[in-house]
Amino acid sequence: MRDPGSLTELRREAEKASKDLEVATRALEERRAEIQASERELTGKLRELQEAERAFAQVRQPLSEIVGVLYQQSGSNGLESFLAGNGDTSALRAMASTTHIVAQRNQVLQESSRLQAERERVAAQAQELRADNLLAEAQMNAEIETLKARSDKIVKTLTQALVKLGVKIDKSGQAANGCNPTRATLTGDFPNGLIPKLYLCPLQQRGHELRADAAIAFISLNEAYRKRFGRHMCVTDSYRSLAEQQSVYYRRPGLAAIPGRSNHGLGLAVDLCGGVQNFRSPQFNWLEANGKKFGWIHPQWAYVSPFEPWHWEYDPKLGSLL
Repeated sequence: MRDPGSLTELRREAEKASKDLEVATRALEERRAEIQASERELTGKLRELQEAERAFAQVRQPLSEIVGVLYQQSGSNGLESFLAGNGDTSALRAMASTTHIVAQRNQVLQESSRLQAERERVAAQAQELRADNLLAEAQMNAEIETLKARSDKIVKTLTQALVKLGVKIDKSGQAANGCNPTRATLTGDFPNGLIPKLYLCPLQQRGHELRADAAIAFISLNEAYRKRFGRHMCVTDSYRSLAEQQSVYYRRPGLAAIPGRSNHGLGLAVDLCGGVQNFRSPQFNWLEANGKKFGWIHPQWAYVSPFEPWHWEYDPKLGSLL
């Protein structure tokens, strides 16, 4: 039979695998956000370059037309005379204007060529970035799938160990959500006493269930108790629905928490019998001495007000350190 201490080890491994998966998933999401930001920046640069090219194209066409007209005028009137040594002032002025406009046209063409080269550079940079991003995302997805498979395997192993110890999870022995310790904190999404059965893990004691981490710790504690006393711990109460807590509150005034405020409604408390309910009995003393090794405590208030030696609670903070 599996050593009950190994349940704690499996729980710890499952929680670590889940944390690793959470970190990797968050890293992938952050990487995707960075990718989107860089692609938006590159897209913006390309758009600006395209706008600049369109603006230069609008300037380039009139300049080309003006240059053509001036060349024609110079060729028919002043240019031939100027070359023959008969140039007059109007011909010289036309030639000066033509030279100036040609220089402007050349500057526009050079700027246009520069912008075209810059656009091609940015486009190539964007293409390279996308290729790198796709590769990085594929690698991170593969890592996440590996981590997910590892997490599922550990939870399945833990579930099978619970089944071997007599926990009635399901006939196939497949991982059950209710006994998955990585889902334990999800019970905090529900009001006290209104936790769905899907989020609760059954105990070896028929009809009783707790939050997954508390249940795993209690089953380990129960196995150690059985080795000491030769029998399972006797449980009279575990998780209580809100309706059950209301019933207990009205039936046992002064000995039950106000409905909606009980640790029973969180799946973190049990009421025990079989000797534990008797203060300073061998069973009580053993549990007091050994319970903390499994995350279970007899709360201070239960020693005095009200006096409840049968009431024991799982401390998630203490359990997480085991």
